Parts: sequence; C-alpha cells; structure tokens
Amino acid sequence: MNKFPVYFVGIGGIGMSGVAQYFLALGHPVAGYDRTRTPLTDKLTLLGAQIIYEEDVDLIPDVFTNAATTKVVYTPAIPTSSPLLAYFREHGFTLQKRAVVIGEISKTMPCLAVAGTHGKTTTSALLTHLLRSSGKKITAFLGGIAENIGSNFLLDGQDVLVVEADEFDRSFMQLHPSAIALTSMDADHLDIYGTHKELTEAFVAFAAKVSPDKRFVRHGLAVSGNSFGLEEGTHQVLNLQTIAGAYTFDFVTPRGTLHGLRLPYPGHHNLMNAAAAISLALTMDCSAADIHHGLETFKGVDRRFSMRLTHPKVLVDDYAHHPTEINAVYDALTAFYPQQRKLAVFQPHLFSRTRDFADSFKEALASFDELLLLDIYPARELPIDGVNSAMLLTETHGSHQLVSKDELAQKVVASSADIVAVMGAGDIAFEVDKIVESLKKDADA
Repeated sequence: MNKFPVYFVGIGGIGMSGVAQYFLALGHPVAGYDRTRTPLTDKLTLLGAQIIYEEDVDLIPDVFTNAATTKVVYTPAIPTSSPLLAYFREHGFTLQKRAVVIGEISKTMPCLAVAGTHGKTTTSALLTHLLRSSGKKITAFLGGIAENIGSNFLLDGQDVLVVEADEFDRSFMQLHPSAIALTSMDADHLDIYGTHKELTEAFVAFAAKVSPDKRFVRHGLAVSGNSFGLEEGTHQVLNLQTIAGAYTFDFVTPRGTLHGLRLPYPGHHNLMNAAAAISLALTMDCSAADIHHGLETFKGVDRRFSMRLTHPKVLVDDYAHHPTEINAVYDALTAFYPQQRKLAVFQPHLFSRTRDFADSFKEALASFDELLLLDIYPARELPIDGVNSAMLLTETHGSHQLVSKDELAQKVVASSADIVAVMGAGDIAFEVDKIVESLKKDADA
C-alpha cells in the first residue's frame, strides 16, 4: 500500500480524530492543525501525529508540502477563510471532506450505519460491542469515546464496518451502507437544512441507499422498512421491568425472541438505542448468547449519561445539546431518582441552535428544579444579534440563573439539589472534573 502523507485540518474533532487514527494505524505519516490542545490531540501525538495549534502555513512539516503526494482531509466545521485551506487549495493539493474519506472506506467491507439526530453514538458504540462479543473483527468510527475500547476508533479487522452516519452537512450521503438503523429525525442543524422538512427529506434519501428489508427504523418515523419500538414495530421490546437498577426485557423479532435481556442504563431512549443495535447485530448472525453477554458488559460512552459521582451528590455528565436530549436526561434521572431535587448545568451549543429552539430549550430546562446556565459555546459560528443564553431563562423560576465558569463549581456545591446533570456539547466537558473535585472537598470538610 502507498503510505502517502495525510494532513488533517481540524484534526482534534471527534470524527476527524478517528479518521486520523485510521491512517496512523495503517502506517501513513499524519499531521494536522487544531485550534485547541485536548486529550484527543494528545493521544494522536502519542500515536505519531504531528499537530500544530496555529494556522501558520510555515509550521506545516516538509513531508506534507508536496501536493503530488499529500492527501488533505478537512472538516466543514473549519471556516472557508482558513489560511491553511487557502494554502492547500492555491497549491493544487487534493482536498477531501472527512465524510468522503469514510465513504471510500465504507466501500471496502460490509457497512452498518447508524443515523438519527439523537442516539447515534450510544447505538453505534453498543453495536460495536455486540459484534465484538460475537467474535467479529470490526472497524468502527464512533462519535464519542466508547468505554469498552477507550476510544472513538477501532481497527480489529474487516468483517464489518460500524459507522456513525452524520447528518451534518449531509455527510451521510457519502456512505455506502449494507444496512442502517434510523433512531430519530427531530429538527436540528437548521443552519444547514433551513427547515425540518428538508432535514427529513435528507434522512429519507439516506435510508433509500439500502433496500427496505435492510432498514431498521424507530417505530413512527415516516420511513419504510423494519421498525423497532417499545411494544410496537416488527422488532419489539416486550415484558419490560426495572430490577436492581437495570432494565430486563424480551426482544421479539420476525426471526424469533431473545428472552431475559438486561440493560444496566436508565432511560427509555437507551432502550430504543439497544433495540436499534440488537436489530443490526442480528443481521450479522450474532447469537442470543452473544447479545446477552454484550448488553451485560457494555460500559457506555463517555458523556452519554456518564455517572461521575454518587456522593455527596449524584452527578451525571451528558453531551445533551438539543431539547429532546435534555428531556431524555431528565426522564432517565426521574425514573431512577423520582423524589430528589434536580439541578441542570447547561451550556448552549451554537447561536443558531439556541435561536431556532429557544422555546423548546426553555421548556426542557424548566423541568429541573434548579438551572445554572453558561454562555453559548459558538463552535463554528459567529455571534447572532439578540441571541444569548438569557433567552433560555424562565423568569418565574427564581433558582434559574446565569453563571460564569469561574463560579460554576461553587454554585453546584451550594445548590440544595441532590442530583446534578451537566449537559452540553461544548467545552463544558472540561469543567466536570473541577465540579467533582469541589463536591468531594466539600464532603470531606
């Protein structure tokens, strides 16, 4: 194989870093740029990637400056005004979006793709674990750190590719799936699609990449194929019980029933994620015993209802950045802690999303007894006039307040809530350890 150099513009993103690991694992020289050093970029550096944190073309290593030999991979989250992108374009480099690269890889082996505005990461991570439990040799590109493998990327072999099919920028249209699961089609990314109708049409077009018998769609979505659901659909969760902090259930399919499955994660959304993952795993002839074992031993995904502390307060860390996801976190907490007072710590993600779903965010956050609200994390966007976190406050809810990161940990310590949910897709993730340490110190004082 030609070990051509690969340069990544935006190498530290959860999706881009997985592709960078893929090329590193195959022995390619890898380098890249990102604006912020993170645990993901540190990992890539340890694996051999050369990473810069300034958009200075003079810092590009020499081996990556030959347009005839170097592939440049970029994420659409990088502004088109990027000096690095301008340099590569002006000098005749081959540039490909991350989605195109994964699309090329998906041609080389059977591809199981998980799509949906919510649930993709947990479903694809669980699917990967179920397939590994059955002895399959997997390649996987995930949108989060799966605790069982400690990574967002896996390269065990080419029996099957598991990929999180990203709807942002219509990236999933580049894939060549063998079978798909579709978990949800709620309005999101309206900065890209404009309307919910256009977003839905994109999902329908993606689903059409496989025949109806290879589609597994959450019951109630307007896409034909097999359907999964709680006591509804062709693939049904039945006889659901909550025993010793876990769900137990049977899973009924046209091919037979799996009895006595156990899932140690709260929330009906996680039952739906499990139903989608099991449905796809069965297409690869995973046995009932393998699925039993895989569900029992699944450790979850970092920042997907991650239990970070149980004393003196219960603290759950979650990537939730859409009103539907916030509602799912609240419902899961309420199922396991129905009487306890609950605090939401939330950092809105994107000005456009905050504007488009302000009323829904406000309603979802009002479910919590208390709210600490950080400024909007802009990610790829510039500010929008009149759009700010204060839009999400409920005026009649006195325990809802705006806070800075500097005061966040102490505000959580001072809260009368027993249950804390830290939510958001921005850099709020880096505040969680500080909150945990402050709570521990207060308990020991």
